[in-house]
Amino acid sequence: METEDARAQCNVTREPHVTSVKGLKENWQKWSNDHLEYQKHNPFSNDRAMTLQLQRGQEGYGRPPEGSRTEERGKEAHTRIEREVEELCQVIRDIGQSREEGRPAVEFGTLFEHYVTISNKVVGILLRARKQGLVHFEGEMLWQGRDDHVLIRLLQ
Repeated sequence: METEDARAQCNVTREPHVTSVKGLKENWQKWSNDHLEYQKHNPFSNDRAMTLQLQRGQEGYGRPPEGSRTEERGKEAHTRIEREVEELCQVIRDIGQSREEGRPAVEFGTLFEHYVTISNKVVGILLRARKQGLVHFEGEMLWQGRDDHVLIRLLQ
């Protein structure tokens, strides 16, 4: 009798775990369909459908998917670079001397020595500022030492 009572208590505490084959099949099919859809967008998949690839000139070509983490990181980087460009222009205003048309200008060597303590990307930020039409300097690239006397003029 004690054995039957023990079994009865054991069965009461354990609930039978029933999994239907249909439920397993549905879960597997859902996972399979999700994986196939993912593989259509995976650039490293051999099964990637060519119809999903955007062609040059189409809207969205060369851009990350909207709402993705990649898009978010890109926007954050763009904002950070804009701030660095603004900061560089402010440094030129602060340490530069008024030249033509009352606009500040500074030699590259002086700017490099002062700004390198703020950021190690002086030349890259200068190129970005020139592309935006904020500064002007001669030459395609500036090199420390060789171009120390090149004048960098603030345009705005």
